[in-house]
Amino acid sequence: MKALSRLIIAGAGLLLAASTALAGTLEDVKARGVLRCGVAPASAGFAAKDAQGVLRGFDVDTCRAIATAVLGDPSKYEVTPLGLRDAFTTLATGGVDVLTHRLTWTFNRDNGTGLEFVQAMFYDGQGFYVRKASGVKSVKDLDGATICVAQGSTTELNIADYFRTHKLQYKIATFADLDEARNAYDAGRCDAWSNDKGGLAARGLGLKDPSAHMLLPETISKEPIGPLVRMGDSAWMHVVRWTMAAVIGGEELGVTSANVDEMRTSSTNPEVKRLLGVGDDLGQKLGLSADWSYRVIKQVGNYGEIYDRNVGEKTPLAIPRGLNALWRDGGLMIAPPFR
Repeated sequence: MKALSRLIIAGAGLLLAASTALAGTLEDVKARGVLRCGVAPASAGFAAKDAQGVLRGFDVDTCRAIATAVLGDPSKYEVTPLGLRDAFTTLATGGVDVLTHRLTWTFNRDNGTGLEFVQAMFYDGQGFYVRKASGVKSVKDLDGATICVAQGSTTELNIADYFRTHKLQYKIATFADLDEARNAYDAGRCDAWSNDKGGLAARGLGLKDPSAHMLLPETISKEPIGPLVRMGDSAWMHVVRWTMAAVIGGEELGVTSANVDEMRTSSTNPEVKRLLGVGDDLGQKLGLSADWSYRVIKQVGNYGEIYDRNVGEKTPLAIPRGLNALWRDGGLMIAPPFR
């Protein structure tokens, strides 16, 4: 009898633990009716205000995609611009539900912080801006140079590793945030300015005379960038992961915001049908509606559409797809199968 009582108590404890685990971020977002995202501040092409004062960009669209998957509406989101010093703490303490930020996936950020990266959605690398008039043509010409960087980024360590390996001397000038680092360089306090190349392209538009500066050809690091969530909430992590997979998978399968309705009704491709919620209800395993991924592509677009309208070659940033092309086109973007 005592053994049976212990089993009942143990079973009740497991049920309580299971119910507590299920009551996570997904349920909070649904109850609140709004998704809260942390983004990089004032980063053109990624998260910056347009002429109407609305924040738009690649990172904002990532947030909108998740909001659409969970709430069925791409307008049900709030974005909070967060600097490097505040982003991790704000997510860890529940101030936002996800960081769709310009943050690099590294070992130390993914371990011991209580946070975890979901997957890379933008492959970048660190570069250098210099004045054209300086005569600098390569990183090797920066021997002895002073370089402006932002505190709290991976930039400083990358420079230390690269310059030590290539036996180059340098001085680092650190500033509170990315804009301060750019402004200091623009004011002549440094010989070069370093950041991820995407960040340089975005914030380089804010230089007094962007045409007077150039990006050096070298890429000195790999910078896989993607959304972060709190560790220990696997249900929410899967929602974010498969939303990212849906926009990539949409591009792989040729499903766009323009043709998604036609593809949903006429496609004979089984994976297209599963992706768009025809027949198999994959959404139930995520706690989402059957048509969650259809809504994401319909209202936000596939990965190629999101990339092209925000940072692609027809935008002011004009960033080539490069490693952000699909795997079949020589890039690294690939979605797990929807089956």
